[in-house]
Amino acid sequence: MVEAGCGDDGAPRDGTRRRLVASLAAGGVVLAIGGCGPRDPLPQVQLPINTQEPPMSRHDTPDTFRGKRVVDFAMGDKASSGDVVYRLRQDYDTEESQRELVEHFFTQVAPGSLESLIVGVWQVSHDDGPDGILDVLVERRGELAALRHLYVGDIQSEDNEMSWIIQTGYTRVLEAFPALESLRVRGGEKLSFEPFEHANLRELAVETGGLPTRVVDGIARSRMPALEHLELWLGDDNYGFDGDLATYVRLLEAIDPTRLEYLGLRNSQITDELAGYLAQQSWIGGLDTLDLSMGTLGDDGALALLKSPHLAGLKHLNLAYHYVGAEYRARLAALPLDVDVSDPQDPDDYDGERYVAIGE
Repeated sequence: MVEAGCGDDGAPRDGTRRRLVASLAAGGVVLAIGGCGPRDPLPQVQLPINTQEPPMSRHDTPDTFRGKRVVDFAMGDKASSGDVVYRLRQDYDTEESQRELVEHFFTQVAPGSLESLIVGVWQVSHDDGPDGILDVLVERRGELAALRHLYVGDIQSEDNEMSWIIQTGYTRVLEAFPALESLRVRGGEKLSFEPFEHANLRELAVETGGLPTRVVDGIARSRMPALEHLELWLGDDNYGFDGDLATYVRLLEAIDPTRLEYLGLRNSQITDELAGYLAQQSWIGGLDTLDLSMGTLGDDGALALLKSPHLAGLKHLNLAYHYVGAEYRARLAALPLDVDVSDPQDPDDYDGERYVAIGE
């Protein structure tokens, strides 16, 4: 089932039109095409992506995180029993500030007990970034010595579209938490990474409907000697993507990809070009997982991968959500490794065009 989302002018947004077409093509039900408002929500949509946790699939908000149960925490809540990961969240009409929510949270949950923390929807995530929440975390960093995993922006589309999420700069957060091992961020609007150095960061994931080149260049100029998992959702040029193949060649050359276990260049409108480049790189055989899912991979990119002599040693190849024809799809599935070619798309359903899984 798909619910129509609308622009400020009352017309269905472009990303909504594509989702409605896809739902109708699959025999889905369309709800509330009329009655457009400036922020009509779209429901959660799941894609069957067979990958480790993380990465996450389209608009996921996890029930578990780092092997622990996720529990929402809002203003007035109390600590939960058991070993859980808390997800801070605010309702649209809440009265407390971001700072007040975090300060209340710390009256209920000892900061020193937190190994993982998720920041869900904040008020109002299409107008303001999560700075109030992050300010408190940075200020109280001395009490958060156990914090290793941080995910900011765990927001479903029914609360805010990914491309509408206002983000912020994260270099100050990384500097404040030198023991942090993983950082996952959702949303690209106003997102920034000034060049940083972090000795212990093993995983960096940035989920966007359109990844600006300035963010990629900031990551490329940073030093992360422990990095093993790099996951970027490139998105669509209608929603902020302004890079090209050269942007990502520069990034990979800068970070030394030979030390990576997982490389994800997901949700990309240049997946064929990326596949053509990666197929020629000997180091991809040293990866555990190469993830090109949620993008516009077609027969050209599939053929490049099939011809590559460097896939030996690769354990997992995630291509879920793609535009590869049946012949090449069967050949990919027959490769001697775990290949996910689920969720094939038909460009005829989109007037011959290819679209990423998430633009808006």
